[in-house]
Amino acid sequence: MIPVPKATLSGWCSSIDLSPVQVDAIRVRTGSRAGIPRDTQWRRRLEIEEIRSTATAQVPQLIGEPLWVAGTALYWAEGSKTSNRLSLPNSDPRVLGPFLAWVRADLDSNADFVPKLNLHEGNDEVAARGLWARELSLPDARFYKTFIKPGGTGHRKNHLKLGVCAVIARRSTNSFHRTMAWIDELPRFLHRIHC
Repeated sequence: MIPVPKATLSGWCSSIDLSPVQVDAIRVRTGSRAGIPRDTQWRRRLEIEEIRSTATAQVPQLIGEPLWVAGTALYWAEGSKTSNRLSLPNSDPRVLGPFLAWVRADLDSNADFVPKLNLHEGNDEVAARGLWARELSLPDARFYKTFIKPGGTGHRKNHLKLGVCAVIARRSTNSFHRTMAWIDELPRFLHRIHC
């Protein structure tokens, strides 16, 4: 009846709780629970709430550690906030190196990083991969597929010789949620110290 995908409707209706009468009407009509929305992610939401709560409580102890402050502020300014994984893009290896150190020191000492390059048409992809791998001390890095921006768009005139490298931490969803809690708390805590 509504010309949108079922997934879209599901998202729109995810916060609607059906009354017992509505649930019974669906059950009578279909003979099962089919079509009755179920909350299948409640356990994960509780885990995330616990991760964030614990991370928020850590801030007063971590605020005195320069690498933690620098890494958290760097991620706040430059990191990806929408992918539910830690990812930081930049054109300067001097920015990405400290990011790797911060993740290993404060989030996951065994973190596995995968670089992804964004280059312009005409950039030397092999040379760029080699240089980024050396600069980031990731000699055995398995790069994601490189995005190459086609020429002629007129969008940017100064092509970065090495492009932009996004360093992505694999299996970092929990670390991402910890970081987001730190980012939420850091300005409040700094404001209390400053005032």
